[in-house]
Amino acid sequence: MSVAIGTEARSTERRPSARRRSASFAIPLLIAVLAVAAIVALSFGAAGIPLSRLPAALGLSGESTAMTARDQLVLWSIRVPRIAAAAMVGGLLAAAGAIMQGLFRNPLADPALVGVSSGGALAAASAIVFTDSRFGETLRFLQTELLPLAAFAGSLATTAILYGISSRSGRTSIAVFLLAGVAITAIANAGIGLLVFIADDRQLRDITFWLLGSMSGVTWTKDAVLAPVLIIGLGACAFIARGLDLLVLGEADAFHGGVDVERLKRISIVMVSAMTGVAVSISGVIGFVGIVVPHLLRLVIGPAHRLLLPASVLSGAILMVGADTLARTIVAPAEMPIGILTAAVGAPVFLFILLRQRGLASL
Repeated sequence: MSVAIGTEARSTERRPSARRRSASFAIPLLIAVLAVAAIVALSFGAAGIPLSRLPAALGLSGESTAMTARDQLVLWSIRVPRIAAAAMVGGLLAAAGAIMQGLFRNPLADPALVGVSSGGALAAASAIVFTDSRFGETLRFLQTELLPLAAFAGSLATTAILYGISSRSGRTSIAVFLLAGVAITAIANAGIGLLVFIADDRQLRDITFWLLGSMSGVTWTKDAVLAPVLIIGLGACAFIARGLDLLVLGEADAFHGGVDVERLKRISIVMVSAMTGVAVSISGVIGFVGIVVPHLLRLVIGPAHRLLLPASVLSGAILMVGADTLARTIVAPAEMPIGILTAAVGAPVFLFILLRQRGLASL
């Protein structure tokens, strides 16, 4: 399993010309698809805005009516920041998944496996219960602001613990990091279970909805938190792409190829943790994006991380914008948690990947 990505890469070398053709127009095509998805998302929702009224609502025409004012309020106060957040969260989760798959050399790797998402979820659930109890009633009015801060702090604390456990004498063991992540995930889930047990009906509803993921309540302030992490992450992706390509061949070969393997591990771990932690702090726990998107892209454009990482950001953004649009419309005026939709799509794809890799590895 640990060399599954390498096996896949070698098995697809027989089609270099088709792969190069796909890669040459992948980024422009994904940008165009994302633009279309965003335009569709602007029009659909509980308060529908027909395409004919969209230019006026966006301020692209001089029309000024009561309906235009209402459309502009919906767009600029609610829908545009929400679409931007969905795109950035999807991009961060997909990029984190691609980095983890390259780091572990396994297409089934996902940020949720190392406990970063679970650590953030435990901290968020604790914030919900605490601020709604007798002891935290003085902070209840800050619950909306404390929830993302608690989730981010929980993700960072989990990362620090994992890094401390897996590092020794300046070297980081990826195997220990993964196993420690599984253990911390179990501990975090036990803590969440305890909080669910002691929560009242309202707290339980809030915890459940947050754990299933949602973009409701997103503001421009939260977008401002996501944007710098995404920009810095894209820059760092360009820096580590070559190292991840060589790491597919093994740590020894990567080292002889001029890659500082330990530094690459540290940078990758910090990137995955920061990307996942910030995304979880805004949207809650959303699964399978980090598994499905990078793997499907590898089948189309190849395993080269120089192209795979930015393509993962765009594809993750498309997936999340589409999922958020469906979540807002299929049960309108109510809203379905995004995690239900991503799991409904991602779980079958995950099983397909698992069965495919079992065939490749003869397991």
